[in-house]
Amino acid sequence: MNMETTTQAIRPEAAASATGPADCVIEAKNLDLTFETNDGPVHALKDVSLEINKGDFVSFIGPSGCGKTTFLRCIAALETPTGGSLSVNGMTPDEARRNRAYGYVFQAAGLYPWRTIAKNIKLPLEIMGYSKAEQEKRVSQVLELVELSGFGGKFPWQLSGGMQQRASIARALAFDADILLMDEPFGALDEIVRDHLNEQLLKLWARTNKTIGFVTHSIPEAVYLSTKIVVMSPRPGRIHDVIDSTLPKERPLDIRDSPEFIEIAHRVREGLRAGHGDD
Repeated sequence: MNMETTTQAIRPEAAASATGPADCVIEAKNLDLTFETNDGPVHALKDVSLEINKGDFVSFIGPSGCGKTTFLRCIAALETPTGGSLSVNGMTPDEARRNRAYGYVFQAAGLYPWRTIAKNIKLPLEIMGYSKAEQEKRVSQVLELVELSGFGGKFPWQLSGGMQQRASIARALAFDADILLMDEPFGALDEIVRDHLNEQLLKLWARTNKTIGFVTHSIPEAVYLSTKIVVMSPRPGRIHDVIDSTLPKERPLDIRDSPEFIEIAHRVREGLRAGHGDD
């Protein structure tokens, strides 16, 4: 894919100021979550406070078991916090779910093998009661958005892993939610495919202005994609650092060799080390 370029770099803070004050769409205050198990309580999240503004691309990074996926699941009303507060678009997460405020992309594409790509994307639209004409229109739009036009009649097994994940993203975008939650969607892919999908995701974000919450284990991926990087410490999951990116919004892959990129990656790496020391 040839990434679109621009002659003028746009920093995230400049983009926000051009459109007025940033709107907080996700707000956590002193959030706690404890799971009760047969072996005793498991403290998954502790005192998590965070604001995510409209149009932000926020990556969550930390060691396995640090609560980054759990926090994403709380936003999506798939888990229920045991303390603190959490709002999504000014509503409770459950209200936001009923109002279709977000799309969710899981680690695996989760496509039904007996349905074509188009029919997989149609599934949430069918459940929501969209007309057949509207379903066709939206499927066509999102397939074009993820560069899969012409593949709607294929079955998942006929597509590569990267193409399947793009179809999964298209499904999450089909009902045009303002928020996109992504849980390590590219973690199982090889580095070349992952780089390509990172580029595509940035282009998609620029075109749609979605607010994105993105879980990853990869420091380069977090730095390359994000306007804000949330570094989490081991269980109980706490926020050790929040890093506002100073990289321009337009980011070719070779920006990863720049001193600015390396400096941010170093801060993330140091935050992960320090977070382990706090345990």
